[in-house]
Amino acid sequence: MRFIRGNPVLEVLLGATCGGVLVLLVSWLQGARMPLEGPTYSRRTKDTLIPTLEEFTWQAQFPLPLDRESTQVFPFLLNHPNKCKVFGGAPFLLMLVMTQPQDQVLRDAIRHTWGNETIVPAVIIRRLFLIGLSSDFSYHHLLEEDEKHGDLLQVGFLDTYHNQTLKTLMGLEWVAQFCPMTYYVLKVNGNVFLNPRFLVQVILKPEQQRRPDFITGCIYRNRIPIRRQSHPQYMPLNMFSHARYPPYCCSPGYVLSGPLALKVLSIARRVPAVHLEDVFVGLCLHQLRVEPTPSPPNTFLMFGRLYNRCDFRGFALVHPFKHQELLLVWPDFQKANTPCPLE
Repeated sequence: MRFIRGNPVLEVLLGATCGGVLVLLVSWLQGARMPLEGPTYSRRTKDTLIPTLEEFTWQAQFPLPLDRESTQVFPFLLNHPNKCKVFGGAPFLLMLVMTQPQDQVLRDAIRHTWGNETIVPAVIIRRLFLIGLSSDFSYHHLLEEDEKHGDLLQVGFLDTYHNQTLKTLMGLEWVAQFCPMTYYVLKVNGNVFLNPRFLVQVILKPEQQRRPDFITGCIYRNRIPIRRQSHPQYMPLNMFSHARYPPYCCSPGYVLSGPLALKVLSIARRVPAVHLEDVFVGLCLHQLRVEPTPSPPNTFLMFGRLYNRCDFRGFALVHPFKHQELLLVWPDFQKANTPCPLE
């Protein structure tokens, strides 16, 4: 794998005890690369023995010396390597949507709303749902879902909150292997309202010259690490000792250029890993000396907003947003020809 081959690979302590604090432990392994045509669930039949969780969950062993040779990798258990091979050129936007295995109802809502690949005319968009493993979910259901939609990308480690850094990096690894020519990559959580037309036409601007070091979203600057152990965003001093984080784009949704996605993947092996995924990407940007690009004010909303069609036309993303509400308001949001006040 590109961010594994010849380099250390992220090591994550999987799972957590109830009420405990899980600390992401990271190390990198060398000498491994995923085959381009490895086995995929989508090629299996329902009667074929489904691999168990234990067969594909990479077990954390620590400490590991950084120069250790290993061929262990995180396999893509469900994969669509030809997803970006489309007639008419490279995708303009690749959506990597973060969900969990059991979130089929959420994924269906996204497929019928903002995740529709044809929603922006004359622009090639591709969508993949990135998922990990769950110890209490039937993989027959995932097989059936993927056979129907062909858009699940499953990686062989536990899908937990503290593995989000690893999950995002594996999404970028997929980009490096199978979609390196995409213009932009959108990393987005499933619990959002996304306005693809605004994102593409106002922020990314297909007619504009490509920007190799572009990343934007809701930008946090001068954020102070939370040292309270009971907080979900707790940051131990031994993991990050500085008084403030470098600038970063908030985790629910940000978009970066394809070339920058590959740079982040490349530099990640030299950046001390943290379990807060958006902070980790910010640390990678800091090492690359890349500053996030501000979007128009109040276009990436991180603290929710009551739906109003006229207001939402000017947003790129609203978080959080329940999928039940998304299905209810989407038909109204599609009334593009309905005038709004002051228009």
